Amino acid sequence: MIDNLQQIILKLIHSGFTTRHLHSMLKYNTDLSFVNERDEFLNFINKSAFNFTHMLNMYKMYKYSDINEILEALSNKQIQLVFYNQHTYPHHLKQIFDYPLVLFCIGDISLLNHPKKLAIVGSRNATSYTEQICDSLICELVKSDITIVSGMAMGADYFAHLKTIECNGNTIGVAGFGLDFHHPKATQFLNERMRKEQLVISEYYPNKSVKKWYFPERNRIISGLAQGVLITEAEERSGSLITVDQAIDQNRNVYCCPGMMFHSLSKGTNRRIQEGAKLVLSARDIIEDFEEF
Repeated sequence: MIDNLQQIILKLIHSGFTTRHLHSMLKYNTDLSFVNERDEFLNFINKSAFNFTHMLNMYKMYKYSDINEILEALSNKQIQLVFYNQHTYPHHLKQIFDYPLVLFCIGDISLLNHPKKLAIVGSRNATSYTEQICDSLICELVKSDITIVSGMAMGADYFAHLKTIECNGNTIGVAGFGLDFHHPKATQFLNERMRKEQLVISEYYPNKSVKKWYFPERNRIISGLAQGVLITEAEERSGSLITVDQAIDQNRNVYCCPGMMFHSLSKGTNRRIQEGAKLVLSARDIIEDFEEF
């Protein structure tokens, strides 16, 4: 059974409160006990920068929600919960400033605490070059007991997850939506396989459908789970490079594979190498940084 603080957090998320809202509440009161006192919660809203009407509507939903019904619904969907104050919460993710207070998980939650994790991201329009990179690197990474983290999108994510499974490795998929959904449909088979054999996680309540702004939010979790991020191919402006920027902010290692100087999908990675990212020519270039873990 989850404790009182965890119940409050889960009911708040169920009611539509976001990670940003929750962190603000924790700064106001670390045990969130004020949430159950209407006048005190209204005082919090007044002191915050959040929209009063929107917060009040969510609060009404919170007051009428039933924790037992919520837990039963999640259990029926085989969704496991990992809260930030549990020992099972991933150590590296807890180090980022806006970590999720709960992770919704389907699959093998022990993967969250594998000591070595590498995020692999790149263009959703990745070429066969990304597939060749994954074919060249991932089996060696798996042999070094490195778990691969990615976002279950088409392109680089798909190749990274699939090759890890082919190499009998471990992989974590981070969803940019609630676990009642999947996007895109083209990778649904992979998603279903990962739920059975690997691990799929989300910070969003399961009924939250796809929103375009969820994906940049999701990227901070991809990099936050891992000690490093590998970019296979990326244009000069791409979602993958948002992940790189977040990785740098999180003090993570950044790795890039070089590409042809005239190819649009090489411009982002080549520029990052020029700026100081580690150039990767073999799996050893990455593995040597993981030997201390």
